[in-house]
Amino acid sequence: MEKKKYYMTTAIAYASGKPHIGNTYEIVLADSIARFKRAEGYDVFFQTGTDEHGQKVELKAAEAGVTPKQFVDNAAGEIKRIWDLMNTSYDKFIRTTDDYHEKQVQKIFKKLYDQGDIYKGYYEGMYCTPCESFFTESQLVDGKCPDCGRPVSPAREEAYFFKMSKYADRLIEHINTHPEFIQPVSRKNEMMNNFLLPGLQDLCVSRTSFTWGIPVDFDPKHVTYVWLDALTNYITGIGYDCDGNNMEQFKKDWPADLHLIGKDIIRFHTIYWPIFLMALDLPLPKQIFGHPWLLQGDGKMSKSKGNVLYADELADFFGVDAVRYFVLHEMPFENDGVISWELMVERLNSDLANTLGNLVNRTISMSNKYFGGVVKSTGVTEPVDEELKTVALETPKKAAAKMEELRVADAITEIFTLFKRCNKYIDETMPWALAKDEGKKDRLAEVLYNLVESIAIGAELLESFMPETAEKILAQLNAGKRGLENMDRFGLYGQGPEGGKVTEKPEILFARLDLKEVLAKVEALHPERQETAKAQAAGDGAGKEEGARKSAENGGGAADDSHGAAEGIDIEPKPEITFEEFGKMQFQVGEIIACEEVKKSRKLLCSQVKIGSQVKQIVSGIKAHYSAEEMVGKKVMVLVNLKPAKLAGILSEGMILCAEDENGELALMTPEKDMPAGAEIC
Repeated sequence: MEKKKYYMTTAIAYASGKPHIGNTYEIVLADSIARFKRAEGYDVFFQTGTDEHGQKVELKAAEAGVTPKQFVDNAAGEIKRIWDLMNTSYDKFIRTTDDYHEKQVQKIFKKLYDQGDIYKGYYEGMYCTPCESFFTESQLVDGKCPDCGRPVSPAREEAYFFKMSKYADRLIEHINTHPEFIQPVSRKNEMMNNFLLPGLQDLCVSRTSFTWGIPVDFDPKHVTYVWLDALTNYITGIGYDCDGNNMEQFKKDWPADLHLIGKDIIRFHTIYWPIFLMALDLPLPKQIFGHPWLLQGDGKMSKSKGNVLYADELADFFGVDAVRYFVLHEMPFENDGVISWELMVERLNSDLANTLGNLVNRTISMSNKYFGGVVKSTGVTEPVDEELKTVALETPKKAAAKMEELRVADAITEIFTLFKRCNKYIDETMPWALAKDEGKKDRLAEVLYNLVESIAIGAELLESFMPETAEKILAQLNAGKRGLENMDRFGLYGQGPEGGKVTEKPEILFARLDLKEVLAKVEALHPERQETAKAQAAGDGAGKEEGARKSAENGGGAADDSHGAAEGIDIEPKPEITFEEFGKMQFQVGEIIACEEVKKSRKLLCSQVKIGSQVKQIVSGIKAHYSAEEMVGKKVMVLVNLKPAKLAGILSEGMILCAEDENGELALMTPEKDMPAGAEIC
C-alpha cells in the first residue's frame, strides 16, 4: 500500500549569525515530529534551510569586510553544522541564494505584476531593519517595532506594492472554515483581530535602498522584498515552476501538511503567505503552527544581555540527546519555556540519570546477576503485573494522540510516565527479595521479563525525541524494533532473531552532574557573562522594590502568567496554630549520606542524614517513589526536633519532608540553591 505523504517545513533561519538554542529549538521540534510521522508509516519530506537576503545581511557583511555572498556562505554553513550536530533528519536544506529559487522568485514577481496584483508606487513609513518590515505610526508599540521591540526609522522610497485587500475576505473565510489552519487558537485570534478584521494595507514587496536581494528582472534597481523571497522557498524547494512545468515532487507533496514557525513570524505566514498562494492559484498549507519562545531566565535571548546559550556548547556539557530532551520537554504547547544551566543539570540528574538511566541499568544488571542475561517469560504472574502492562500498552496510543495535536512535551511526559511506572514496579516486586527464595525463581524471571518488555516499548517510542539514547537502550536490551503498529501487544521481546539476552555490561546512559562544577566551568569559559550579570544586577536593584509591590498587589503571585502554571489542589485544612507553636518546630537542611531499605517493609527507607556536625537516622515511607541509591547525596528539608519513635523496630530521629499530589506521588522538598547541611529553614 502506498504511504501517505507528509510534507513539513521549518521557517528558514536568517543567515545573520550563529543560531542560539532558542533558534535551534525549532529544528529539534520539527525533527521529533518528522521522526514520529515516519514511525507511523508516513512518507515524510522535511525541509529546512536559510534565508539569506536583505539589508541586515548587507550591513553585517560590510562590517565584516566581506561580500554578502561570502558572509551568507559562512553563516549557512554554521547553521547547517548546528542542525546536523543536533541529529536532525531533514531531507532538504534550501538556501534562498540557490539559483533555482532565485529564478522562480523573479518569475513569481513578474507573474503577479502582469496579472495586476503588484503595482508601483512610493512607500513612506517607519522601517525596522532587523525585521525587514514597514509599519505605520499606529502599529508601533511605544514608538518601536511591534514585532521585535527595536527602534525604527522613517523611510521613503519607490517601491512595488501587493494588493493585499483583494484577497483579504477570501482568507478570512478560509480561516473561519478551517479551524485547524492556524494553531494554537490564540495565534488565530491575534491575526484575525489585530490585522485581518481591521483591514489590510497593501504590502511593500520591493526595495531600492539596498542591493543584496533578488533583482526584479524588469526593473533592476528594485530587489524583491525579503518576505516574498523567503516564503516562496516552501514551494520552490520541492520543484514549483511558475511557468507550469512543476516537478513530480511538487505535484506529490504540495500543499504542505505543516509549516512549523516561531510565534514572532506568525503574521507573515498566516496572512502574507496564504495571500501570495491565492494569487498564484495554489492550495494553502493545511496547518501553520506558531510555537512559543525558549527564554533564558525571564527574557528573550540577546547577545547584548549576555544570556545567549548555544546548542553546541550545551551539547558539550550534557550530550546531544539531553539537550534535545530538555528543549522538547520543557516547552509548553502555547506559553514560553525557560532554559538555564541550573535547570539543565536538574533535569539531567532527575529525569535522565535517575528515572531513565538508573532504570535501564538496574534491570540489565539484575537480569545478568540472576539469570546470566537471559530474559524470558515464565507465566508466573501476579495482579501487580497487569497495571504495568496496561500502562505499557496504553503509552503508544497516548503518545500518538498527543503528537497528532503537536503536543510534543506531553507525548514525552507519557513515555516517562511509563519509565516511572517501571521504577515503581521494581519497588513493588522487590526482585532482590525474590532472588533469595529458590522457589520464586520463575516469578523473578517474569518480573524481569515484564520490565525489559516495558522498557523496550518506551525506548522505541523515545526514538523520535532522543534517537541515540533509544538506540543504545534497545541495543543493550537486544530488543528489535516492533513498530508502532505492533505496540498493542505485550510479549514480543525475544520473539525475533535478536534473541532474549541482554548485554553483559550495561552502559551508563547519563552520569549525574554536580551543579557547582558545571557552573564553574561555564564561568571559566565565559568570564564576560559575569561582567554583564553584574552590570544588570546594579541596574535591576532600583526596580526590585517596585516589583515586590506589584507582586503583593497580585496576591503574592507572578504578575505575568505567560509561562503557565500547574493546576493547584485543595486538601483538608488542619486547625490553626499560633506563631509561638510554629516557632517550636526546627527545620534544617540535611544531606543524606547513606540509605538502605528496611527489611520486611514494602514502604520504608532508612536514611543517615547529616545535619551540621550531627548525623540523624530517619525512617521514611517513600520506597515506592525513591530507591535507596537515589536518596544518597540529596539535600532535603528535615524536621529535626520531632520526638524520636520506632518504625518497624528501627529508631527514627526526625522527619524528611515531601510534597504529595492528588495521585499520591511524592517529591522530596529540596532547597532551590545549594545549601550546606545544617542550614536553618526559616
